[in-house]
Amino acid sequence: MPTDRTDGTTDDAEVDLVVAGAGGGLAGALRAAEAGLGVLVVDPDEQFLHGNNTSMSTAMIPGAGTRWQREAGVEDSPERFLADITAKTHGAADPLLAAALAGLSAPLVEWLADSAGLPLQLVRDFSYPGHSADRLHTVEGRHGSALLRHLHERVRAQPSIDLLTPARLVDVTLDAAGSVSAAVVEYPSSHRETITTRGVLLATNGYGANRALVARHMPEIATADYHGGQFSLGDGLEIGLRHGAASAFMDAYQGHAALARRSRTLVGWATVMHGAIMVDADGERFGDETTGYSEYAAALAARPGARGWIVLDERIHDLCRSFTDFRLTVEAGALLWADDLDTLATRTGCHAKALEASVAGQVALASGRAEHDEFGRSFFEEPLRAPFAAVEVIPALFHTQGGLVVDGEARVLRGGDGAPIGGLYASGGAAHGISGHGADGYLAGNGLLPALGLAWQAANTLSRTDAHGEGTAR
Repeated sequence: MPTDRTDGTTDDAEVDLVVAGAGGGLAGALRAAEAGLGVLVVDPDEQFLHGNNTSMSTAMIPGAGTRWQREAGVEDSPERFLADITAKTHGAADPLLAAALAGLSAPLVEWLADSAGLPLQLVRDFSYPGHSADRLHTVEGRHGSALLRHLHERVRAQPSIDLLTPARLVDVTLDAAGSVSAAVVEYPSSHRETITTRGVLLATNGYGANRALVARHMPEIATADYHGGQFSLGDGLEIGLRHGAASAFMDAYQGHAALARRSRTLVGWATVMHGAIMVDADGERFGDETTGYSEYAAALAARPGARGWIVLDERIHDLCRSFTDFRLTVEAGALLWADDLDTLATRTGCHAKALEASVAGQVALASGRAEHDEFGRSFFEEPLRAPFAAVEVIPALFHTQGGLVVDGEARVLRGGDGAPIGGLYASGGAAHGISGHGADGYLAGNGLLPALGLAWQAANTLSRTDAHGEGTAR
């Protein structure tokens, strides 16, 4: 890259694509390089491999109709996936974007394996709420840090990709036709560099770390712990709005009701899907835990003290050890064990009778002695058995799900006429997403699919566009 100039600008740097954000945006960088484009990736976080939302995820990538599914005999299709998105969001998700992402999900997953070399496997040991088919693909350890390290290694091996950190995209420049002509990057010294480019991908995540915006758009989760990247401040959103882009679904977010209070590590919802229950600080169940971990964050936040306990047993503990997050929670000493419920009540501070009734209800339903759960939960897998464990949990905000309006080509659209801003793309939390409104439309993978998929699609779109913004036969 050019050296600093005293006037604060440079004009001799030129690339085809500037990617702002070294999370899911790396998929776009790799795809662009594969198409013969020159790419610059900028990120303000020197510790992005551990500090952004991609690295903090459980690396669950949905793909509807992949070869892994066919090999396992799983029947799935983009249409079925779209129906699940529609059902989970009660029809509120953008149908065009949802259809586009459902359609590209399988090609994306197979590209990640075949071209990016990601060692993916289909998750078959349990199902996440809202998915009617086993379609989540992940890496060993089921943690985003492994996924991101792999993508980073691939990026570093690509001679046509430069990675610049710490450096923050602060603006884009549009030409007379209203298309992107340059990116403005700022360094910690406050020096700015102008980089000539025909494409900018806003892969900066959402605005979860911007407490003022969170309080404005999603007050029900504003006091919860934020468990995401510190640089998710809404930079991409701000840049897009400054240049006339439209925004949508600003109240949408992914919450989580399973953040361990003691260790601030993710317990994980696999505990619940394997039969665990959640009780409040008094030891009482308060809903159907299988509706989803995102919306359950608000339910937990509304309980006394905004805290609760996930109650599990040794079987569930052993089944969940395939998750790095769960193992970290165990290693941090966040689980309390007891040979009987009276002792567990003493250790947790729950009311003994309430805790005993909550566990007895789970046992009766899981063993078939009872047919109806008062909260509507339809399955518990197996009865809980001593010894029991409990981990104290608090509600958390993981990331926002609303942002700049994009089309199925990842192009940012203007307010008013809805036309694309030439050369400007958005992915992940910077885009408006497919989770509808609030928290209850979130499906597992609704973070990574737009993060990786729209970044990948932005590179595909740019590679088909010439320097004047016209489509080519490429």
